[in-house]
Amino acid sequence: MSENPSGGYRDAKGRQRPESRRHGAGKRTATRPADRRRGGDPARKVAWQVIRAVADGAYANLELPKALRTAELHGRDAGFATELTYGAIRMRGLYDAIIEFAAGRPVSQIDPPVLDTLRIGAHQILNMRVPAHAAASETVALAREVNGAGASGFVNAVLRRITERTREEWIAEVTAGRDRIDALAVEHSHPAWVVRALRGALRAGGITDDAELDTALVKLLEADNAPPAVSLVARPGLATVAELVEAGAEASTLSPVGATLPGGDPADIPAVRQTRAAVQDEGSQLVALALAAADATGTDAEEWLDLCAGPGGKAALLATLAAQQDSVLFVNEVSEHRTDLIRRTLSAAIDSGIEVMVGTGDGRELGAEEPDTYDKVLVDAPCTGLGALRRRPEARWRRTPADVTTLTRLQGELLGSALDAAKPGGLVAYVTCSPHVAETAEIVRAAVEDRDDVTVEDARPLFRDAAGEQVADLGDGPTVQLWPHVHNTDAMFFALLRKKIR
Repeated sequence: MSENPSGGYRDAKGRQRPESRRHGAGKRTATRPADRRRGGDPARKVAWQVIRAVADGAYANLELPKALRTAELHGRDAGFATELTYGAIRMRGLYDAIIEFAAGRPVSQIDPPVLDTLRIGAHQILNMRVPAHAAASETVALAREVNGAGASGFVNAVLRRITERTREEWIAEVTAGRDRIDALAVEHSHPAWVVRALRGALRAGGITDDAELDTALVKLLEADNAPPAVSLVARPGLATVAELVEAGAEASTLSPVGATLPGGDPADIPAVRQTRAAVQDEGSQLVALALAAADATGTDAEEWLDLCAGPGGKAALLATLAAQQDSVLFVNEVSEHRTDLIRRTLSAAIDSGIEVMVGTGDGRELGAEEPDTYDKVLVDAPCTGLGALRRRPEARWRRTPADVTTLTRLQGELLGSALDAAKPGGLVAYVTCSPHVAETAEIVRAAVEDRDDVTVEDARPLFRDAAGEQVADLGDGPTVQLWPHVHNTDAMFFALLRKKIR
C-alpha cells in the first residue's frame, strides 16, 4: 500500500481503497502507530479554533485573546499560538498554492476545516523554527482530534510532501509562468488586486522609476507580512511614557506619546487596564497629534469633532489633547453598539473630569444639522484597511475591489459633511488606514473640485517625532502618507483641509 496525496491509498495494483477516495472518509492514517498521539497540543488547537472562528467572520485580534485565556496559555505557548494563528491567516495565499501542488487537487475541493489544519502545518514547516518532522507529526495529531482519523491520513500525506522541498523551491514552483504582479501576489500572499493598488499608491507617492517602484513594493509586501510590535499610547494627562517604560515598555522614537512593548500581555500594565493608556499604532497616534497641533480658528475653548469615531482610540487621544488646550471634543458614531465601545474607551478620561460629549448619529447628516460649528473635525473614514494588513491579516482575504466603490462613496459624503460642519477658518483632517489612491488623494481632489470654500494645507510640518523633529519621508505633500516599510507604522493617510473665511 502506498501514499497518494491526491486520492488516499492505492494497493500494489493501483486500485484505490473505497474508503479513502475522499479525504476524511478513510480509517487508516499514514502515521506509524508509535508516532500517533491522541490529540494536538493546546497551542496548535487554539490556533485552529481561532482560524475557524475567523473563517466564520470573527476578527483574529479579538478572538485570539479570548481563546488564550480559555486555554490558560501564557508565555511561550501563547506566543507560539499567536504566531501560528496570524501566520497561517496572513500567508494562506502562498500556502494554498503549495497545498494544491502537494495534494494534487484545488483547495476548493478540500474541506475548509481540514484546509485550515493544513495551513497550520504548512506555516510551521515553511516559516517557523519547528523541525519538519515535528511540525508534520504534531499537526497530524491535531487533525486526528479536530478533523477525524481519516482526515489525519490525508493531512499527513500532504504535509510529508511539503517537507520534501524548501520554502524557496516551493515559491519557484508555484510562481512559475505567472506575470510579475501575480507572482508577487502568490509569493507574498496578497490578492493580486491589492498588490496592484499598493503599487499604484507607491507610484502616486512619487516613485516613478519602475525598478525603484518594484523594490519598494516588495519591501511593503514584506512589511505587511512581518509580525508588528505592540505599540502603546500614553494618553496625555492620564498616563506618561515614563510610566509605560517602568512597566516594561520601551519609549518610542517616533511618537511623543508612544511606547513599544517587546513582549507580554499589554493588559498586565495597570495604565492599560485602566484605559489611561492603550494599544494603538504609532501612525494613529501621529495623525491625532497632528490635528491637535494645527492652528484652527484661534478662538478660546475650541470645539472639536470626531465625526465617525468608533471604536474610539483616536477619540480618546484627542479628548486628552483637547483638554490640555481648554477645548472640548464632541464624538459621533453611527452605531449604538460602537458608541458604547467609545464610552468604555473614554472611561478614564471621563472619570478624570475631562469633558467629552458622546452621541450617536449618521455622520453624513451632521454637517447639515450643525453647519459652521466646529473648529476642528476629524474624519477617520471607514476604509478597506489595506494599510493595516500586518495587524489585521484576515482583511486582505475579506476585501474585494467592489468594496472600494462602496467605501469611496461613503468617504466622499463624510468628508463633505465634515466640511459643512467646520467653522469658516476651521480645519478638517481626512484620515484613512489605507493608501489606496481611490480612498485617499482622489477623495480629497474631488472635495476640492466640488467646493470653492476649501484649500488643502501642507500637513507635513505637523508630524513631529519624539525628539520634536519633523518625521522623514512623508511624501511630496501637501498630504502625508505613512508606510509600514518606511515608518514601521500602519499606512495612514492624512490630509488637512481648511474652510475658507468668506
